[in-house]
Amino acid sequence: MKREDKIKELCGKEKYDFTDLAAVVEILRSPGGCPWDMEQDHHSIREDLIEETYEVIEAIDTENPTLLCEELGDVMLQVVFHTRIEEEKGVFSTEDVTTGVCTKLIHRHPHVFGDVCVSSSGEVLANWEKIKSDEKQRITVTDKLRAIPPQLPALMRATKVGKKAKCFDFANADEVLTKLDEEKFELIEAVEKGDTNAIEEEMGDLLLTVTSLCRKLGINPENALNRATDKFIDRFEAIENEVSKKGMDIKSLTMQELDAIWDENKKKIEKNTKKT
Repeated sequence: MKREDKIKELCGKEKYDFTDLAAVVEILRSPGGCPWDMEQDHHSIREDLIEETYEVIEAIDTENPTLLCEELGDVMLQVVFHTRIEEEKGVFSTEDVTTGVCTKLIHRHPHVFGDVCVSSSGEVLANWEKIKSDEKQRITVTDKLRAIPPQLPALMRATKVGKKAKCFDFANADEVLTKLDEEKFELIEAVEKGDTNAIEEEMGDLLLTVTSLCRKLGINPENALNRATDKFIDRFEAIENEVSKKGMDIKSLTMQELDAIWDENKKKIEKNTKKT
């Protein structure tokens, strides 16, 4: 089909499927298409894939199905775009991508597509990990640890590493708390010495220990930190509003003055809460 006919056909549709999406991206990237799209490569749109993924997470967290539908489409676009770049080079195609993931799913679900019997989702996950390790030839625990992408958010990566290295782990949360105190004092010593490299190292050890504590307590550290950050923003907004009511500039006040305003505002909130 000629380019003009393909464009006409696509413009005349009311509903589009995955094949249509691939065709749209192909037209955008081909001669006579969009100059911007034609200039892109994997690295130039790398951040877009990360951003779109987080926007999907936002839609899930806010339970917004309309936004979720839109953002899943944006993620799908990224997948098709990256695939098209390789397709143009003759490395792999959209069919190769879908074949790969379908083959993987069938192979890793032998209890559905084979004759393996399972009695729980825990067994399913255990089988999945074993099959995956066999596929990737990850024999040792270290192989599995190094396979965790270093590009993951640091807290997420640390949590995954700790979970996979369970053979070398704290017995309980109390042991982690003891270790946390130890790491804190080592950080204090590094700060007192003014050794920047040591400070960074000890800070890393402290954060890693915190992720271990979260794991032992069944807490997701990413969620915990996000909630704490949201709480800080709410607190900052309350202080800034009070400062504004008093006709002052928040940037001109000391930390002690801001704390006093916060304490005053906190008492008002607690008083109103008791009334309701």
